[in-house]
Amino acid sequence: MTYIIIAAAFGYLLGSIPFGLVLSYLAGYGDIRTIGSGNIGATNVLRTGNKKLAALTLVLDSGKGAIAVIIAKLAFKELDPAIAAGLLAIIGHMFPVWLKFKGGKGVATTLGMMLTLTTSIGVIACATWLAMAYLFRYSSLSALIAIATTPLTALVLHNNLHLTAACLFITIIVWAKHHTNIKRLLKGEEPKIGQKK
Repeated sequence: MTYIIIAAAFGYLLGSIPFGLVLSYLAGYGDIRTIGSGNIGATNVLRTGNKKLAALTLVLDSGKGAIAVIIAKLAFKELDPAIAAGLLAIIGHMFPVWLKFKGGKGVATTLGMMLTLTTSIGVIACATWLAMAYLFRYSSLSALIAIATTPLTALVLHNNLHLTAACLFITIIVWAKHHTNIKRLLKGEEPKIGQKK
């Protein structure tokens, strides 16, 4: 239990680093929360028109989930602390203490976590996102469908209760964070990938 608490605390602190916000300030765009969706993630950074900055944000945000899992795996040699570290990295990204608990939507961090925690879940989720993005051009819709595959993949391929429960919990909070996107999708008002809001 001590290992899980330590891993979770580390994951949260790492996940709460707002790379999208920091990079946007450094690049001279100011507070990224004042444009587009107001989100600090890569999709909203892309609305500045700077594709390289958005790509770097994507890499760093996904890296938070990946590094949290990798370090927990190396330190504790068990799956449960790695799950805790990755899960709290996602929570940290969504609810960072530095930004009064108002953060991103957790998709990139989730994919980074999944790719390093259990590669099969991550690969299937990433492939689903790419396919949906190619077909529909909606980042939010692609993310929601991709994340929704993770509990089923965890159950079918790994048959691990803790892993499946974590994936289900992540799916619920990611969908909850996307409630405004879901409303816009239903109304046909959601911006497409690369489109400024």
